Amino acid sequence: MKIERKYMAHYLNAAFGSGDASYTRLGSNLEEYSPELTANVEKKLNIVGETTVTINGYQKQGEVSPYYAEPGDPLFERLQAIIDGDLVLDDLKTDIVEVKLWDKDTAGAYPAVREECYIEVVSYGGDTTGYQIPFNVHYTGVKTKGTFDPATKKFTQA
Repeated sequence: MKIERKYMAHYLNAAFGSGDASYTRLGSNLEEYSPELTANVEKKLNIVGETTVTINGYQKQGEVSPYYAEPGDPLFERLQAIIDGDLVLDDLKTDIVEVKLWDKDTAGAYPAVREECYIEVVSYGGDTTGYQIPFNVHYTGVKTKGTFDPATKKFTQA
């Protein structure tokens, strides 16, 4: 049986390291969110005609487009602050939690992986459908396994 896409949830921390985490689920108005795994691949051809392939890491990135701004949404407020303040470096650092909603445990939480990331605002404005702030999520590879409770929006480290 196939797992429906809605059961792989992505929660972005809109607090960006300031105080308690404030997780917002990505997906409203999004038809697709697929983090891309760009592998670091090295290929070598030796003198006997054999090719060796070494994959020594990944550069993971996801695109959130469109993202429609909604007053009162903490993620919108943070994205707007990035635009207004031309924020860079650690002011763009937060975390994202990938939650496997098909595998609930007895306490009501789900298996999850929290990963450090940086947010890159791509543009802002948009068309007549609404004010849009598309952005990219750049994953760092610093991961923590645990569980996530969607009701409380709380991540618990394993």
